[in-house]
Amino acid sequence: MPERLIQVSIPAQQLALTRGEKPLAIYPVSTALNGPGERHASGCTPRGWHRIRVKIGAGLPPDTVFVGRRPTGEIYSPELAARYPKRDWILTRILWLTGLEPGYNRGGDCDTLRRFIYIHGCPDTAPMGIPLSHGCIRMRNRDLLALFEQVAAGDRVFVAG
Repeated sequence: MPERLIQVSIPAQQLALTRGEKPLAIYPVSTALNGPGERHASGCTPRGWHRIRVKIGAGLPPDTVFVGRRPTGEIYSPELAARYPKRDWILTRILWLTGLEPGYNRGGDCDTLRRFIYIHGCPDTAPMGIPLSHGCIRMRNRDLLALFEQVAAGDRVFVAG
């Protein structure tokens, strides 16, 4: 069976899930406000080849709030957002990425895993198709739930910028 691949286009602000040459789904995303880049503390979305290191949040309710990759016990709501206006909301599920290219997105001051770069959910009111994240790849919660069920740890991710 052909391998699953996630392809993220920073210019198009889209994520495509494919199996071999066959597209399975295409979703709008929001990548980094600071654009593409691999350096630590840049606030940029890293490019190149990655793998899903770990899937986090299976079985939890949609809109589960995560801090440090752990569920807080909170469920996102407009009231919660009003109470914490400065939070970078990481919701529903997390696909934590690890770089595969030493010196580019793996190791040293360009390590995707140590930069805590994820594909994750965000508030449904957050715009998609516009770069606004702090480096991660944000998705609509319903889209992320669908993607999460179709991928596995170890699946490859290519981020084009």
